[in-house]
Amino acid sequence: MPGRGFPSGARPARRPAAPLTVYGRATSSNVQAVMWGIAELGLECERLDYGHAFGGTDTPEFRAMNPNGLVPVLRDGSLVMFESCAILRYLAGRYGSSPFWPEDPVARAPVDMWAEWGKATFARDFYVVVGQMIWTPAANRDPAVLDAALERVDAHLAVLEAQLGENPFVLGGDLTLADIVVGHLLYRYFTFDITRPDRRRLAAYYRRLCERPAYAEHVMVAYDALRIKGE
Repeated sequence: MPGRGFPSGARPARRPAAPLTVYGRATSSNVQAVMWGIAELGLECERLDYGHAFGGTDTPEFRAMNPNGLVPVLRDGSLVMFESCAILRYLAGRYGSSPFWPEDPVARAPVDMWAEWGKATFARDFYVVVGQMIWTPAANRDPAVLDAALERVDAHLAVLEAQLGENPFVLGGDLTLADIVVGHLLYRYFTFDITRPDRRRLAAYYRRLCERPAYAEHVMVAYDALRIKGE
């Protein structure tokens, strides 16, 4: 599906010879990050349902693309890739431009740094919360595990709140790849039935993301079908 917006001041530096293909279900948060990034870059893409209830990840054909049997997988012509952040960096490097993904290594470094923070620091602890809230039946949740994970997540979000300051996005006035990696997780954070500290700047940032058509389409996706209901 064509993208529905561009990062501020950024247009695709070039376009693929043919539409991209992403293998992965719409309810996968990692697929959501890739699809949101593709849409913000204004690129044509076909997404195919793979994984979870759709299956298809254990076939020889899929394992040839990703031996881990996980989504997302990207196909761009003859190139096949897995790992969502590697996919996003490739797409930004090949088809993006500044400020979304600056060509200058020094200008690009903060974008890459905060994207890595989103994937390796924030997401690491937030997925513990996801595991308790989605993958664990309510009767079987471990309150101590959930509370400890939420405490760690809150510490990370305090760092993000400070980084945002009064700016609209993580690195200032423009949407960058860092916002894709960090921001796609906030939909679940703000819609889970959990206690959230009052963070004015974070809440305003989330509202700005929700106003972006590409975020609404690819990230604000109902996840009730993923919940494990019983023991």
